[in-house]
Amino acid sequence: MDAITLRQFNERIARLVNTPAMHNVWVTAELLDVAVRGGHCYMELIDKDPSTGQTMAKIRGIIWASSYHALSRRFLEATGQQLSTGLKVMLCVNANFHSVFGLSLVISDINPEYTIGDVIRRRRMMIERLQKEGIFDLNRTLPWPDVAQRIAIISAPGAAGYGDFIHQLYTNPRRLRFSTRLFKATMQGDKAPADIIDALTRISVQTDDWDAVVIIRGGGSTSDLATLDNYELASHIAQFPLPVIVGIGHERDITILDYVANMRVKTPTAAAEWLITHNNEALQNLRMLGGVLLQAVTDRIQGSQRQMSFIEGRIPAIACSAIERSRARLRQTAISVKGITSSALRSNMDKLSNLAQAIVRNNAVNIEKKKASLDSLESLLEALSPLSTLKRGYSITRIDGKSIKDVSSIRNGDTITTTLANGTLTSIVN
Repeated sequence: MDAITLRQFNERIARLVNTPAMHNVWVTAELLDVAVRGGHCYMELIDKDPSTGQTMAKIRGIIWASSYHALSRRFLEATGQQLSTGLKVMLCVNANFHSVFGLSLVISDINPEYTIGDVIRRRRMMIERLQKEGIFDLNRTLPWPDVAQRIAIISAPGAAGYGDFIHQLYTNPRRLRFSTRLFKATMQGDKAPADIIDALTRISVQTDDWDAVVIIRGGGSTSDLATLDNYELASHIAQFPLPVIVGIGHERDITILDYVANMRVKTPTAAAEWLITHNNEALQNLRMLGGVLLQAVTDRIQGSQRQMSFIEGRIPAIACSAIERSRARLRQTAISVKGITSSALRSNMDKLSNLAQAIVRNNAVNIEKKKASLDSLESLLEALSPLSTLKRGYSITRIDGKSIKDVSSIRNGDTITTTLANGTLTSIVN
């Protein structure tokens, strides 16, 4: 049996692979293990099953240093991202089989529009999920307080963007007052979403102390925004109980956070300007209301003064008229009283006359009754008096003015007085 060497076998594969049909072919794949070494960019290209996520195909890819700089710069400018693990890309490849290193794809071109479309697609899926869960519009529809002075800031400490925000806020020409506090968080890289969520959690336990939250990116490249296209972070912002301002990029830089936050601005400076404008409008409204109130009070005072002047001029006439009306009523009342009094007097006089006659009659009757009673009593007294008893033959004997009722009370030599009906005699007891 004839055999060939492995090298000879690989050379046969190379001749089969290195054909025009395997050159300048556009393929779509997901990047894995992207690394730049010696100016060359090495990676794995994989194809996953959309339903299961299982890897169905895998091959090595390489961008030589001669073309990597131009391709990566164009991709960054178009998508705002660098070539990195997890991106879905459309590549123009040439199959290359090396007898030692095996099969690989040499990348000669890249279509950024495909990646942009994939980013937009993933963002749309996140938006649809947030809408389905009923939280997409929660923060966007929160009402702002009339004055937003207490601001919680999520940013990287010492970053230029944070410094610009503070400077703009505290040097505003209107001299509006603000109170701020920095909640530190990483604003770029894979740790950024978790750090920002942690800062939001710390703020949520003291929501009564703040009027709004500002999330600003303190510098960094446009490509770093890719990590902020994160569902969990968007979900936390959408459900946050305070209005959230997001200022993490430039006009053309958009993330899912811009869709769920209450207010989206371009830069940290723009976030400060928005707060200044909002509070200045409240100040202007207050001044306008003060002017309206002042005018209303002035008009009321002037109207009252005119009314008082009118009343002051009318008081003498009103007083005279009131006096005349009172006099007329008094005259009418006097006439009425006189008629009523005369009638009442006549009626009362008749009553008094009848009463006087009745009194005279009653007095005469009473006098006769009393006289008869007195005569009866007089007869009774006369019958019961001691004189009447004496006239019937009785006498009263006294000693020292006291009646003698017992003969034993008399001694020899006592002087006694005896009263008879027609006189008195004195005796000495012997």
